[in-house]
Amino acid sequence: MKTLICTLLATAALVAPARAQSVMRHDYPIQAVSFTKVQLADNFWLPRLKTNHDVTIPASFQRCEATQRVKNFEMAAARTGKFATIFPFDDTDIYKTIEGASYSLQLYPDEKLAAYIDALIAKVGKAQEPDGYLYTARTIDPAHPHPWAGPERWVNEREMSHELYNAGHLYEAAVAHYEATGQKSLLTIALKNADLVCAVFGPGKRHVAPGHEIVEMGLVKLYRVTGKPEYLSTAKFFIEERGQYKGYDPKSPDVFKNGAYWQDDQPVYAQTEAKGHAVRAEYLYSAMADVAALTGDQRMLAAVDTIWHNMVGKKMYVQGGTGAVPGGERFGANYELPNTTAYNETCASVANVYWNQRMFLLHGDSKYVDVLEKILYNGLISGVGLDGKSFFYSNAMQIKSSAGFPQTEPARAGWFDCSCCPTNLARLMPALPGYVYAQKDRDVYANLFISGTTDLTVAQKAVRITQQHNYPWQGELKFTVSPAVATNFNLLVRLPGWARNEALPLGLYQFATPSNQKISIRVNGQSVAYATRNGYAVLARKWRKNDVVEVALPLEVRQVVAHANVQDNLGKVALQRGPVMYCAEWKDNGGRASNIIVPAATRFATAYQPNVLNGIMQLTATVPVVQVDAANSTVSTTRQTMTAIPYYAWANRGKGEMTVWFPQQLTDVDLISRKAPESTVSK
Repeated sequence: MKTLICTLLATAALVAPARAQSVMRHDYPIQAVSFTKVQLADNFWLPRLKTNHDVTIPASFQRCEATQRVKNFEMAAARTGKFATIFPFDDTDIYKTIEGASYSLQLYPDEKLAAYIDALIAKVGKAQEPDGYLYTARTIDPAHPHPWAGPERWVNEREMSHELYNAGHLYEAAVAHYEATGQKSLLTIALKNADLVCAVFGPGKRHVAPGHEIVEMGLVKLYRVTGKPEYLSTAKFFIEERGQYKGYDPKSPDVFKNGAYWQDDQPVYAQTEAKGHAVRAEYLYSAMADVAALTGDQRMLAAVDTIWHNMVGKKMYVQGGTGAVPGGERFGANYELPNTTAYNETCASVANVYWNQRMFLLHGDSKYVDVLEKILYNGLISGVGLDGKSFFYSNAMQIKSSAGFPQTEPARAGWFDCSCCPTNLARLMPALPGYVYAQKDRDVYANLFISGTTDLTVAQKAVRITQQHNYPWQGELKFTVSPAVATNFNLLVRLPGWARNEALPLGLYQFATPSNQKISIRVNGQSVAYATRNGYAVLARKWRKNDVVEVALPLEVRQVVAHANVQDNLGKVALQRGPVMYCAEWKDNGGRASNIIVPAATRFATAYQPNVLNGIMQLTATVPVVQVDAANSTVSTTRQTMTAIPYYAWANRGKGEMTVWFPQQLTDVDLISRKAPESTVSK
């Protein structure tokens, strides 16, 4: 009865979410402008969001049906049957797809999709046990639960059961559905489960550091909607439980035995490195940012700042990917960033977007958005094919026809037994409008350059801002600012690091040579001098209807070099233009890519190709390529035209070689590249 009363009270609070916000003593200094207030009209992103709506989300729901993920809920409701899928976290694929579909309904109203979501939510509700417990891997047959689950509730949560992981994705989906539709059907289910979790875990109750983080982020979202303090305090409790378990062996170098795999080897306040399973880690760090912001915990803020600097400065790939080590899908040692065995799970890119958005909201520094943008345009969207229904779980940095690595994916798949990545993409993509703008009092931040319109309230006055450009292919940006009445405020336009001679913050990657091209800004046709703050141009004025800001960003093809401690990239360069990283693929380069040399003096031509890979800016140059005479065991070079395409677009035309990093001279070409090529297999 007590749990029921708490749920009813929390649900009643939803009638006035603003009141819930008002009880918060602390929060992020900067607030993101809600996805509900931003309408996109962008040539690059809008087609992708449309494909996500028309193809990815329906395919995800269909595959959840076909693989019996939905049936698990039906059997749980009937309390009979046998768990029909492989993993106890398969429930989350339904939650994540509901989350993405809810966001997508804001972009593309769809009665048929909305009705399907309603029916699915009804099945989820029927599968919930009377006290709020929701975990089909146990509820279907409590006497014979999934082997990862343990014989009783929660007993294996520290490592394998994923009971709280499932709950976290339920909460995230419920809040998205409520915000997008105004309906409380899924939210009521989530609140009932959250009240159970808060009743079970906490000081003087059950203690555990969740084996796979995300429940912490989900609880924070429920707190934001309801204002119920137990949700925030329980999120903080879970974070602070890390490093408390005495059953690990601190002397063992094995990350599974010493707890580092689960970020559980030290209290979070003592952690200084990004470690363990990359997705779990980045969900944890996102939650640490949330809790630090909402509680004013300065020690937690200092810890997450330190970990961010370690990750960006020593453990991130040049295209934004993270999690170098296939064994455990985890971070490796500092500068351990191999190419041929790179893992870069797509889910880690999703989690890293969440984390960097939160770091920006904490600090208001453009470097966090620079990292976020690098992930978005490269290591994230590489995870989904241009067809919207084929995916990478891992994202390779190099594919060779003459040598392979078992966990490297040379081609996309339609689904995976562990299908966390496709459904994670389905939920993030339509949430993109919520990353474009942010606001703090009279400061309005333009973070992402995505064409569309937003309606804001600044100093209690309505303001509309419209972006019109062809980013990332062109660097001419146009912002039209239209307040209802003349209004004083600051428009802060991000000056991307790549336009300021910074490949990425902290120096893990740098441009090989500096550029002397500058960013220019005009207001109503007149060049203006501007102050800068934390990587933003601060345009302070009384804005009037249809004021126009034009920003010219220098788009050049730049060669990128890695820190000398990244052994795999010594003597090599990568190619970047604007925020986009490039690769060479077999299709455009005579069936090979690993034999291409890019000397320092190479100059690339650029041309937009509307009929190639759904429209790309293509790079070409005449460069040396390695030639092998197997009969005479000789190696030589000849010159031919090299073509490079955006990294995100590779593996959409068949299977074959691909590379991101290019040797600058023959002596740095991998020996394996000198072998005679094997035949290339096409689709």
